Amino acid sequence: MFANAVAVRAYRPVLGETLPALVFFHGGGWTIGDLGTHDVVCRQLAIGARCAVFSIDYRLAPESLKIDPARIAVGGDSAGGNLAAAVALMARDAGGPALAYQLLIYPATDQRCEFPSHERNGAGYLLTKEAIGFFRSSYLPNPKDRTDWRASPLLASSHADLPPAFVLTAGYDPLVDEGRAYAERLAAAGVETTYREYPDVVHGFVLFGGVVDAANAAVAECCQRLRSAFEKVPA
Repeated sequence: MFANAVAVRAYRPVLGETLPALVFFHGGGWTIGDLGTHDVVCRQLAIGARCAVFSIDYRLAPESLKIDPARIAVGGDSAGGNLAAAVALMARDAGGPALAYQLLIYPATDQRCEFPSHERNGAGYLLTKEAIGFFRSSYLPNPKDRTDWRASPLLASSHADLPPAFVLTAGYDPLVDEGRAYAERLAAAGVETTYREYPDVVHGFVLFGGVVDAANAAVAECCQRLRSAFEKVPA
C-alpha cells in the first residue's frame, strides 16, 4: 500500500507566508546518507535564504505546502548535486516546471571519473578514489549506464535553456575538476552561472560548520545566491 511512499522533510523559516522553495537532494554517493545527515545544512539554507526547503529521500515527489510555483529551485551536494543537475535537464526536456535556480554543491557530473583531480586528490582528502569506485559500482553496476546523461549531466547533448546556477567546489576534492567543467559548460551554453571554489577544503566540507569556518561561509553564500535568485522572480 505504501510501496511508492517518499520520505520528505520540510523546513520553513516562517509560518503563514508564501515562500520560494529549494528542493534539496542529500549527498552520500547514491548509497549512504539520509535526511538526518543533512538536517543542519537544510535548516541553515532555509533560514539564510528565507525559503522553504524540501529535503527529499531521492525520489522527486514533494508535497506542495503553500509554495510559489514560479520560484522553485533544485539543489544538492555531491551525489545530490548530480541528481539536481539531472532533474534540471529532465525538467527542461520534459516540459516540467520552470525552475528558478540550480544550487550545485561539489556535484558529481561525469561518471567516467577521468578528470585529473580524481588522481590528484584521490587519496588523503576524505573522499577517496577507492570510495568513489564503490559508490559508482553500487549506483551504476552496468558500465554502459555511466555515460548516460542522466548519470553524467556533463555529457548531455545540450545545456542551453537551463535555469541559472551556482556551482560550488572544494579544492581538495576528487570532483573539483568535473564541477568546474560543468560550470564552464553551462556558461558556454548561455546559462547564467556563478562558479566558486573554496580552495583549502575537502569534499563534504559544508557539513562541518561546527569546526570549519569555510563551511559556514559557503552555506551563507549559498543562502545569499538562492535568496537573490528568488527575489528576481516576481512573487
